[in-house]
Amino acid sequence: MANLFDLSGKVAIVTGSTKGIGKAIATTLAEQGAKVVVSSRDKDRVADTAKELADSGAEVLGIPCNVGRKAEMQNLIDETRKAWGRIDIAVGNAAINPHYGPSMEIPDEIFAKVMHTNIQSNLWLAQMVADEMRTRKDGAIIYISSIGGLRGSGVIGTYGISKAADIQLARNLAIELGPDNIRVNCIAPGLVKTDFARALWEDPDYAEPRIASTPLRRLGEPEDIAGAAVYLASAAGRWTTGQTIVIDGGATVIV
Repeated sequence: MANLFDLSGKVAIVTGSTKGIGKAIATTLAEQGAKVVVSSRDKDRVADTAKELADSGAEVLGIPCNVGRKAEMQNLIDETRKAWGRIDIAVGNAAINPHYGPSMEIPDEIFAKVMHTNIQSNLWLAQMVADEMRTRKDGAIIYISSIGGLRGSGVIGTYGISKAADIQLARNLAIELGPDNIRVNCIAPGLVKTDFARALWEDPDYAEPRIASTPLRRLGEPEDIAGAAVYLASAAGRWTTGQTIVIDGGATVIV
């Protein structure tokens, strides 16, 4: 059974993987034997993260990339292939949420930027890796969505719209790519203690009621999400596609 989760010989790209959930996923994929590409907009953080993983024994490559720029995304793909010849696993984790407040007040340009970065970039990722996966009749594409895509919010509503779209994108691509044995799935975390979500979990008026109403009585840690990515990327998840795995301590089971 242990072999079901073995990723030896696989090459994985994880966008937005120099901190938080993305870094935890990259680290855990590497621990299961995958060669991992870490990436984000910050060149120094990419270098530091790649060194950290390499020092722990991982086969890792660091490639800076702003996923909102198509040329940079293509470079990420091209440089990975140049180094390792293939891409077996693509994890779309990079996202932005520059507006904390009502959707009724969001400027047009910020709304457009969120949609471009959080949705368009994930479609680009699939378009850029799908052909070689089709040729091999094997591949896994994973999007990190959010429970914000499953319910409404008065403060992160636009982000939630983008994450709901990622869930639907996974469903659509699962249908399109499934005949070639390419699995496309989402992971929808609850509130995880990352820098990205700091405005929420550092606000006691928001976080304390959230913890109290969560069956497991705590917020998530980045490492809580990584195991599901291994499942979806490995042979263990070979008959799972078009799905969204919710990891939220039980928060969404409360009515």
